[in-house]
Amino acid sequence: MRLVTADEKPLSHAVRPVALVTGVGRSIGIGAGIACRLAEAGWNVAFTYWTPYDARMAWGIEANAADTIANALAERGADTAAIEADLADPGAPERVFDEAERRLGGITALVMCHCESVDSGLLDTTLESFDRHFAVNARATWLLIREYGRRFHGTPGTGRVVSLTSDHTVGNLPYGASKGALDRITRAAAHELAHLGITANVINPGPVDTGWMSDDIRGHVLRQTPLGRLGTPQDTAHLVEFLCSPQGQWVNAQLLQSNGGFAS
Repeated sequence: MRLVTADEKPLSHAVRPVALVTGVGRSIGIGAGIACRLAEAGWNVAFTYWTPYDARMAWGIEANAADTIANALAERGADTAAIEADLADPGAPERVFDEAERRLGGITALVMCHCESVDSGLLDTTLESFDRHFAVNARATWLLIREYGRRFHGTPGTGRVVSLTSDHTVGNLPYGASKGALDRITRAAAHELAHLGITANVINPGPVDTGWMSDDIRGHVLRQTPLGRLGTPQDTAHLVEFLCSPQGQWVNAQLLQSNGGFAS
């Protein structure tokens, strides 16, 4: 991967727009799939990750994940910037944009795949967990969109905001509730950033097995999905690519179900 210094713009900068993709912590994750698809489609890609989150989860840390993903993007022709950031910190979005713009230039598309996701229900969710879910899933989404809107100077009609959501609620109270807030924040951007020619949409990818499914969950999902297979990161990535393309401009302020017909 060719490194880009603060005072040097990549040679491809003039012809490759820049996407900022958050929540790209594992090479098998949805965020990584989206980043790779955008790189193949001609985008330069800045991405964020937060290793301590993976360390808390059952799948654990993937060694050298950021380097692996950055190399995969470079192989697809993209200049990249990997930025480690705890989005529970309200100062993180501004710092992420500063670093991404310093290394790659102005951001054309903001794609948000980051999340805090810890299973708990109405009776056993802790105050700390509830607050952290809303800090990461809702507040950081607002702050990232706000930063994007304040800085966007692209051609009207080219700007894109895409967020990933979930309709899971039972037994997953803080995750589902905070994702519901994310939906409203993102769809508001379609109207409040309209003067900049920016579209904003939300995608519900349904259950995608990126290493978190048990055999029981996998079987349930297969039984409830008409196409009889599990969703993949690439399924979501193709839709994101379309929404970020000129052909996707007329899709705006939508919550799109891209889940193979899964019925919970």
